[in-house]
Amino acid sequence: MMAEGKNVSKKWEKYSIEGDKLVRKNDFCPKPECGPGIFLARHKDRISCGKCGYTHVEDSSSEEE
Repeated sequence: MMAEGKNVSKKWEKYSIEGDKLVRKNDFCPKPECGPGIFLARHKDRISCGKCGYTHVEDSSSEEE
């Protein structure tokens, strides 16, 4: 069972448990040198990989003016 309290690691925020399955919340890096297991970081206007530097700029048409 996972410990609760002040010192819980942030890595558990990237997963959720649905029934008896572990579900990953973020996408993986599509580059072959990273692949499954390397999460993409979500920023305000883009997603990026911290390992290889892959960056995808999100569509800005949904932003409010």
